[in-house]
Amino acid sequence: MAWQFRNDAPIYTQLVAQIKLRIVAGTFQPGQRLPAVRDFAVEAGVNPNTMQRALAELEREQLVFSQRTAGRFVTEDSEMIQTIKQELAQQQLAQFFQAMAELGYARAEIVALVEQSGSKEA
Repeated sequence: MAWQFRNDAPIYTQLVAQIKLRIVAGTFQPGQRLPAVRDFAVEAGVNPNTMQRALAELEREQLVFSQRTAGRFVTEDSEMIQTIKQELAQQQLAQFFQAMAELGYARAEIVALVEQSGSKEA
């Protein structure tokens, strides 16, 4: 998954969101050691201080934790990860329903379109 940044939000908040997404998607497994700040920053193409700020925020949210000499690790709390995954899914659904409503679709029509789309792929 490539790092992508927009101009409408601070980079560190976008890093938090993208790392969080990688955790809930399983790219980073529970208990897995994360890359060092400098390596992570190089990979993302950002300043190490910006990456440090993003990781500090994820620590504050208890999604990652530090061990003094070993680095940062993804939480082993799979229930927390699942909860965050559900929250992110709900946000995506809310945005989708809002966008479809702006196109003039009623909720029942949206559901019918989704079901129709799903049956075409099956």
